[in-house]
Amino acid sequence: MHAEIITIGSEILLGEIIDTNSAAIAKKLQSIGMPLFYTSTVGDNLDRMIAAIQQGLGRSDVVITTGGLGPTVDDLTREAMAQATGRALIFDEVSLAQIEDRFRRWRRTMTENNRQQAFRPEGSIAIENPVGTAPSFIVEQNGRVAISLPGVPSEMDYLMDHSVLPFLRQRFNLTGIIKSRALKVSGIGESQVDAQVGDLEKLENPAVGLNAHSGIIVIRITASATHEDAADSLIAPVEASIRERLGELVFGSDQETLEGVVLAELARRGETLAIVESGTGGRLSGKLSLCEHGKTAFTVGKTIAMSITTDLTELALQATIEAHADWGLSCVVDTNGKETQLGVGLWNANVNDQWRRGFGGHPALAPEWSANLALDALKRALSATELK
Repeated sequence: MHAEIITIGSEILLGEIIDTNSAAIAKKLQSIGMPLFYTSTVGDNLDRMIAAIQQGLGRSDVVITTGGLGPTVDDLTREAMAQATGRALIFDEVSLAQIEDRFRRWRRTMTENNRQQAFRPEGSIAIENPVGTAPSFIVEQNGRVAISLPGVPSEMDYLMDHSVLPFLRQRFNLTGIIKSRALKVSGIGESQVDAQVGDLEKLENPAVGLNAHSGIIVIRITASATHEDAADSLIAPVEASIRERLGELVFGSDQETLEGVVLAELARRGETLAIVESGTGGRLSGKLSLCEHGKTAFTVGKTIAMSITTDLTELALQATIEAHADWGLSCVVDTNGKETQLGVGLWNANVNDQWRRGFGGHPALAPEWSANLALDALKRALSATELK
């Protein structure tokens, strides 16, 4: 048994808005133990919408669409769902009354085109939308289920929690959950991580997978179980094995970030950090400034123009002197010449060093890589000089 999500809207395909609904729905489906196999996006074209829905119902037990339930001419989800399932559209007087009531309570004038939101496929189950003007509906077809939700994230979120998840639990007798644990690694490449944990990636439950993000590798452990404690029991030994194999290369888990872990450690030690960067667009300063934990540890960030051939350790030292900090970190992206180069300099009373490397990716990605390389260097230095 599995689900798929179809987001509807040409604005998503054009890149004018980012699809956050798919990720939100996916997480909610995990909470009831419903695996997600497919996600797709289709524009506001009736024929393509019908084809996408029919394809979904041909391969998935549950198809959830989001978007296209508004009052405008290009809101075609109702018609697409009706045609895809061979049904007529019916006008629902109860839904119309609910829409009219929303406008009265909001003290707004309802226009004639809002009436089209009261249509739904014949034989479908109406879902009242108390937080918006787009009623939703559920269509059951040949043992499978299609659910259409609004594209407005707050409305979708409310209806998933209060209507869709309870319906799916009861309809498919769902009693389990799907839970994930993300371990985050820096200072090693994806292929090297794979060489260390590749045998675990062959497990079925929990499943283990890798994702690379600008010098940071995420190892995700995902377990299906009847309840949360059982999922935790499946995840725990695999997590322990990964941590034992990779040691201090694992810097955090789940929502933790490399910059947050580094600043928290500096704050714990009562030490401070000053940075200087060039060619990064202030990326390193930005990451550190956004951290909620350990803010007292980050004293100052400075942007200057410098070359990859500059003494990067000396720059880090000067940053500590100017800011009266305990640690100095310099970070440079140099796009002069035929290749992009990254450089990091580190200074502290007990350790100082500098590193340079070529960068083969797109230059636009270099600032994020350089910031993460600098933070990883500081993380390793803090570990090597840990206070007793």
